Amino acid sequence: MYITLNVHIDRAKLDSFIVQYDLTDLDLPHILKDGKFDKLRKKGWRVDESTSRVLSISKQLLGTSDLGNPGKRMVITEMGSQDGHPTLAERFPYHNDDLIFGCNQFINKFPFSVVDSFVTFFMRGRTNARQTLLAGSFTNWQFGALAMTRTDSGWIVRVKLAPGKYWYKFIVDGGWTTDRDNQLSENDGEGNMNSVYYKPNVTFTLNRFLHAQHVYLTGSFNSWDPGGFPMALTQTGWMIQVYLSEGTHRYKFIVDGTPYTDPDNPHKLPDGQDGYNSVLALGKPYLFRLSGFSLAKSVILSGTFNNWSNFELVMIKTKSGWEFPLVLGPGNYAYKFLVDGKAIQDPGNPYFIGTDPVASSFLIIEPNYTFRLHKYAKALKVYLAGDFNDWTQGSLLMKRVGDDWIFPIHLSVGKHLYKFIVDGEWIKDPGNPLWEENEVGTGNSIIWISP
Repeated sequence: MYITLNVHIDRAKLDSFIVQYDLTDLDLPHILKDGKFDKLRKKGWRVDESTSRVLSISKQLLGTSDLGNPGKRMVITEMGSQDGHPTLAERFPYHNDDLIFGCNQFINKFPFSVVDSFVTFFMRGRTNARQTLLAGSFTNWQFGALAMTRTDSGWIVRVKLAPGKYWYKFIVDGGWTTDRDNQLSENDGEGNMNSVYYKPNVTFTLNRFLHAQHVYLTGSFNSWDPGGFPMALTQTGWMIQVYLSEGTHRYKFIVDGTPYTDPDNPHKLPDGQDGYNSVLALGKPYLFRLSGFSLAKSVILSGTFNNWSNFELVMIKTKSGWEFPLVLGPGNYAYKFLVDGKAIQDPGNPYFIGTDPVASSFLIIEPNYTFRLHKYAKALKVYLAGDFNDWTQGSLLMKRVGDDWIFPIHLSVGKHLYKFIVDGEWIKDPGNPLWEENEVGTGNSIIWISP
């Protein structure tokens, strides 16, 4: 449990908080007043931060007898879903929409076989076990664990999965274990390590350089790491299977230290070094338009989707202005137009983010959540602000529908903070009981986005 309090919190608010979460025994009013933490520490609490403005404390809620039982810890986490906080399955969904790229890293065995939408999970060895199960984010962990079949070299089970990222473990005769042959693992936030598997959706091939020693895939999706993902030698060349999200991806092959574009892919964009990057686009294109500016010599599209490049996306001149089709996955993006080198906002887009020196236009692709403010029918203007737009004031003007104000936006899986600005006044969401204190003591509303 984590608690963060403004040291100067109103006493009535503090008393209400103490009652709501049954924290009377902590004597928080006196602790905030005198700054002495001995009583907290004796009760098992840890002081994470103590300043003149903020006190943050935390405590492990499980008993020490439960610490070595990952199964019980997962049960406790799942049961906690009714208190408004995300379950383990929600925090480890079948597909993470913040995920851009994933590549499996197995040793001692080949990557799991993939045929159509079915993945064959394989646990090497342990053939003397009486029973082996597969549990993961796709089975709701032990609540839907899948029985595996014994083979001459281990255990297998076929699972139907969509492309994306998954967490899993094997349960061998009741004992939980990660995949010893999988080099990818992550902590689930409860002290358990889980193996990570990426169901691939893209196969890169380079059908030449059979005598090369090392060939790697690098691109915008892995920050252009020149040696992060080695390709496998095949009878005709080199190959690697990866997961890629929707969007426009730039890439190259590194062959014994020398970069090459993909000879079998005609789609390219300039790399800023008198060369080109190969381009793979997954999804539907969005058409950026800029009306007018007929006398401009060039217009460049620049944004978070291409690391604010000032040379890559050269817009096409039309009779009415300039345009450029670009494939973007679901999400929120900031961008500007560079007209003969001068940055401007998109005059056709009312949404923006930031203020200095020129605010960026704010683009929302495939909204997945609609904020709604009730009972403010007499308000003149209502804006939305939160961590998703850097708390920019006057940026996201909500639309009035009947007596409500609404705004659709794309939110990633997980926790988000937000507020409404009603005729200049910042307020928490009156229709949402979930909130947390902020550094100025006015609180922020909380929304958890499930997959």
